[in-house]
Amino acid sequence: MEYEVVIGLEVHAELSTDSKIFCSCTTEFGGDPNTHCCPVCLGLPGVLPVINEKVIELAVKAALALNCEIAEYSKFDRKNYFYPDLPKAYQISQYDLPLAQNGYIEIEVDGKKKKIGITRVHIEEDAGKLVHAELGGYSLVDYNRTGVPLIEIVSEPDIRSPEEARNYLDKLKSILQYSEVSDCKMQEGSLRCDANISLRPKGSKEFGVKTELKNMNSFRAVQKALEAEVKRQKKILERGERVVQETLRWDEARGVTVPMRSKEEAHDYRYFPEPDLPPVVISKEYVERIKSTLPEMPQERKERYMKDYNLPEYDAGVLTDSKAIADFFEACVEKYHDPKTVSNWVMGELLAALKTKDAEIDDIPLTPSHLVEMLELMDKGTISGKIAKTVFKEMIETGKRPEQVVKEKGLVQITDEGKISEIIEKVIKENPKSVEDFKNGKEKAIGFLVGQVMRATKGKANPQIVNKLLREKLQ
Repeated sequence: MEYEVVIGLEVHAELSTDSKIFCSCTTEFGGDPNTHCCPVCLGLPGVLPVINEKVIELAVKAALALNCEIAEYSKFDRKNYFYPDLPKAYQISQYDLPLAQNGYIEIEVDGKKKKIGITRVHIEEDAGKLVHAELGGYSLVDYNRTGVPLIEIVSEPDIRSPEEARNYLDKLKSILQYSEVSDCKMQEGSLRCDANISLRPKGSKEFGVKTELKNMNSFRAVQKALEAEVKRQKKILERGERVVQETLRWDEARGVTVPMRSKEEAHDYRYFPEPDLPPVVISKEYVERIKSTLPEMPQERKERYMKDYNLPEYDAGVLTDSKAIADFFEACVEKYHDPKTVSNWVMGELLAALKTKDAEIDDIPLTPSHLVEMLELMDKGTISGKIAKTVFKEMIETGKRPEQVVKEKGLVQITDEGKISEIIEKVIKENPKSVEDFKNGKEKAIGFLVGQVMRATKGKANPQIVNKLLREKLQ
């Protein structure tokens, strides 16, 4: 039997506020354990929460960017559960009357646009963090994150493959960054994802039994965990057994999903209205004012790059996936005449370096001015393309300007034809077979000889001059 995969995602995004949702404690990442908390976020007896107005503003902004309908009236609720990282034994969240509903994101599947529905966007506070002892036996708790403002974005079960899920997450992250509501740094817990997945016979309209996946710290991990769960559930169904509804964690090292507990339903949390907070009442004028502050979104920016910079659709899509990368590219283009050359370096060397380092562009010392100055050195013939790659790596590591790198490492390109001719003569004498092959019409042989000259000059010889002089001598 063929099965259809049904996936729905629940994404928590930390809002970019300076203070927490119900108190004035800092939201700054890190810090010594339990130094960013107070009686309010610890839920001590006698305290009262006060809503941070910036939280409402950013949540509305995110919901509008996700094409949602904003509720004129919403409220906060208490979601009750006991766990060491939740000192109050309940989480302030939103249940039956969320801030926003009925949105969507458009993704591309096999070259066609597909809408993934967004069920709701609601506001809630974060819990603390448990630190488990390496040798087991006890855990420590850090309440610094307690009360950090979050929005939860719940998708419709419209996703049909792990690859689509990854696509959706990439697009969602891009939208949240562009709308400037969250920095989306997964390594700092600013963006977290839980996935619900089930299988059903192809053609069936009834959903199968779903499981929930947790403990995934990257989009790649989400995709891998979903792929593993598809295989696991398929084997169960093919044996004629039933899938058990449960919460699973992703074991990255073993590449398998592992049971954590039975999956909770809404009634397990015993929701009831939060008595210490008034309802959130939002006017149409307020919504319109927030809407007017929405910046250019990824799709709009992509189309502008294709039109204004004459970039291929692929280039424009890669560059605008990340707001930080797009901002970097535009800063370079303001100072350099060839957008396509900038695009090639950003998509090639820069993105490869960031992937290797598992870093964001803000984490490295390279600036747009660095890249532009390096490209100008190439235009002047001071350095070759090969040398430029060495310079680029050094700039990323040290933050030094390209001219300083070139000077310190002696990387100035050799353009003296007399000096290059001497090296070519030597290469020709040392490689008679390649010379004979070229004279017999084997064009590839000249590539080998050029490589030998470049090797002898440690990549410093001007490739165009090498090609010209070599052909002249061989003919």
